[in-house]
Amino acid sequence: MALEQSELDLIRDSIRKITEDFDLEYWRLKDKKKEYPWDFKDALAAGGWLGMLMPEEYGGMGLGLTEVGVVLDELGQRCGFNANSVFQYYVFPPGPVIHHGSDEMKKEFLPRLASGEEMMCFGVSEPDNGVDTSRLKTFAKKDGGRYLVNGRKVWISNALNAHRILLLTRTRPRDPERPFDGMTLFLTHLKGKKGVEINRIDKIMRNAVDSNEMVFENFEVFENEIVGEEGRGFRCLIDGLNPERIAVAQTCIGLGRGALNLAVQYSKDRIVFDRPIGKNQAVAHPLAESWIRLEAADLVTQKAARLFDEGKACGPEANAAKFLASDAAFEAADRAMQFHGGFSMSTEYHVSRFWMEARHLKIAPISQQMVLNFISDKVLGLPKSY
Repeated sequence: MALEQSELDLIRDSIRKITEDFDLEYWRLKDKKKEYPWDFKDALAAGGWLGMLMPEEYGGMGLGLTEVGVVLDELGQRCGFNANSVFQYYVFPPGPVIHHGSDEMKKEFLPRLASGEEMMCFGVSEPDNGVDTSRLKTFAKKDGGRYLVNGRKVWISNALNAHRILLLTRTRPRDPERPFDGMTLFLTHLKGKKGVEINRIDKIMRNAVDSNEMVFENFEVFENEIVGEEGRGFRCLIDGLNPERIAVAQTCIGLGRGALNLAVQYSKDRIVFDRPIGKNQAVAHPLAESWIRLEAADLVTQKAARLFDEGKACGPEANAAKFLASDAAFEAADRAMQFHGGFSMSTEYHVSRFWMEARHLKIAPISQQMVLNFISDKVLGLPKSY
């Protein structure tokens, strides 16, 4: 059941209180030093926030994406994408386990995740297949009661610190008639395990949370680590994709509002020709338009989250939310850069970080063009273009 507005406001106030100890300067330094923010993660864990989406019987709060959105919005505004990324990996990656994992798997893993005792990563993307997941090449070959995994993954966040990985592999060759069959999803231990090499990718942004290429060579996984059924892993994975798009939309709205807040304050404080630059309509009107567009994107995102929380189909809404929110966020961040002028280049003003983070989310986890492909095909019924 959805919470009342007063309860959502209480969540927002609680998260805002936490962020007082982790301001923009804290995140600037963590990003510069490429240091994982353990103290921030522990603060979220202490409040029980890491288990928001997990069932109460496994130590979670049993809440929904509507409530999660309040957290992501607040973190995005006050901290930026690094903070959201820490929290997000307790939101959508566990979805397939929650919905399809065995009772033993859920009892053993979810309480550890909800408490912050363990971390996980999400192993899907590969170097050569882009968004065509059906063509992934990482293969798990059965060998008695185990499988030996060989292949590569890329852009896997959290892998350096994760205790476990939710790993999508092929267990049968691709069938052109049923391209999404034959994939199997494993939840397996990662930290300290043989058969995997993890190489950090040097990035231009979100450096407090690592992104990596992973190479698997005879990496062992086992039958009792299969999420759902062998060969039906992609269908299990879907339970993590729609909430991922909604969570990213919620993150974008926070980033956009954070950038807008910085731009508004700067426009009040910056005096040129004996007047604050915010008095000029060439500055004021674009900022007002960004507020409007972020509010509109927020409404679509709230609809998508509500549908998901009610157990209803939400693919079109989730994709539309991600599309609108990432566009609105980048537009707001770009205007913040423009109106900061030369000071936008100084990291102490923080806007350049919001700008890079918002730009990234027009690409990931799904590009704007692929969203339009999805809507053209699945909603409008137009011929598929790929």
